[in-house]
Amino acid sequence: MSIQQQGLPEQLQLWGRQLGFSQIGVAPVDLSHAEPGLLAWLAAGHHGSMDYMQRHGLMRARPAELVPGTLSVITARMDYLPGTIAAASIQSATTPVALPDPESRSAPESDTHSFVQHELARLQQPGEAVISVYARGRDYHKVMRQRLQQLAHKLQEAVGSVGHRVFTDSAPVLEAELAVKSGLGWRGKHTLVLQREAGSFFFLGEIFVDMALAPGEPVSDHCGSCSACISACPTQAIVAPYRLDARRCISYLTIEHDGPIPLELRALMGNRIYGCDDCQLVCPWNKFAQRSALPDFDERHGLGAAQLEHLIQWDEAVFLRMTEGSAIRRIGHVRWLRNVAIAAGNALRSEKALPVQEQQALRKAVQDWSGHASEVVRESVAWASGTA
Repeated sequence: MSIQQQGLPEQLQLWGRQLGFSQIGVAPVDLSHAEPGLLAWLAAGHHGSMDYMQRHGLMRARPAELVPGTLSVITARMDYLPGTIAAASIQSATTPVALPDPESRSAPESDTHSFVQHELARLQQPGEAVISVYARGRDYHKVMRQRLQQLAHKLQEAVGSVGHRVFTDSAPVLEAELAVKSGLGWRGKHTLVLQREAGSFFFLGEIFVDMALAPGEPVSDHCGSCSACISACPTQAIVAPYRLDARRCISYLTIEHDGPIPLELRALMGNRIYGCDDCQLVCPWNKFAQRSALPDFDERHGLGAAQLEHLIQWDEAVFLRMTEGSAIRRIGHVRWLRNVAIAAGNALRSEKALPVQEQQALRKAVQDWSGHASEVVRESVAWASGTA
């Protein structure tokens, strides 16, 4: 099989679609424009305890140093909005809405709007356990990596031996910058990549290759004067447009941070126990968010409608079983209990008081962990119970 190099971008797009990717781009390896911002971000300590970011330094902005011989970076975007949006998510309390044909997994705007409204409403129900949408299905690292490898193999079959290395949130790579340079979208004020036809509910991945490919054309910024994401952040982690202080970000606190949650941030976390989607949910561009082309990201184990009282009862064996193949398993049982305990404490203190029976059941479920071996869990449980 032989393909002229000038036809490769179109062929990569075709292969990408066949593999479940939403868009393929090509980025150059020169990211020197991003180096001053990266250094300033690190100097300000905005990376928190993610020491690997400091350790890798400017290598993150230098693909050819990270993987010697790299001449181009193939970028990939994969939508992750669940294809099977639960009926409860896209219907009112009294009027059912007909679901689209499951053969067509692109989300009509009305479906996406209803899904977003449902997610926002759950944040106001203190007994609910809110998990970031991307983590409710299969671990995206595995899905993306496998399919990026398949794309690389298709490229090799077409043009011969190509040195390559695949990444998806798995190494010191400036994924968002590469995506922007390749034309997959622009950087939103929340620091995520935005796409006019797909919003921001998508994963990014890369293939570093030792062949020169024509780079894509960057697209212009379409955030304008909108600051919805900045205003919506529960902990005000977006300290300025395009600048995120990870130390205040709920995604960082619930996933990356391994110690106690800072006291001043606990109440602001509400019922979010794994990640946070607020800045995406309020973004006007996400009315165009697309359903995933793959079933991998469809919700598992009812995680889109889970209750705190249920989840805090998971012992480690149950946690490992219920999170098998999920990105959630990466945080471990201790962080899981810490996160759910903080959310439970917020629920027990909420102005929207739970029914007395639910309060009592939740308080007992929390206190059952008061003798846990982990000091972090014991402290979180004591705080949640009001005994700290």
